[in-house]
Amino acid sequence: MRTFLTGAALALAAGPLAAAELETRQAQGSVAEVADRLEAAVRGAGAEVFARVDHGAGAASVDMQLPDSQLLIFGNPQLGTPVMQEDIRAGLVLPLKMLVYADGDGGTRIAWREVEETVDDFDVDDDLDVLEKMEAALEKFADTAASP
Repeated sequence: MRTFLTGAALALAAGPLAAAELETRQAQGSVAEVADRLEAAVRGAGAEVFARVDHGAGAASVDMQLPDSQLLIFGNPQLGTPVMQEDIRAGLVLPLKMLVYADGDGGTRIAWREVEETVDDFDVDDDLDVLEKMEAALEKFADTAASP
């Protein structure tokens, strides 16, 4: 017999994502404007954008409501490959992702998981130099996207 868990049940089973694992930035502009700047920053750095997921539009397509939010999925094989060479299972969390969302207080925020925390479940050396490069890139992308 198969057991199907709802998203909420899966979230409870996995436990809450610790706030310390998340980085956030307050951003100026709408979710779409900030996501556009984020995408431009990522492309400008030579990384490849694999997808841009509009969660709000997805909810609206099934007559449900969700605050405006867009997820950008991107990567750079020069940085991601060494991580996956250490542990191929890191491919479960790579490529990298950043979420731009309406925060409920009329503002827009950018959020992402800390890179070292993201790969903690895998056999990846915390001192691997590309992890610092990835984190620095995420910080730069967020800073660039946060203001016009």
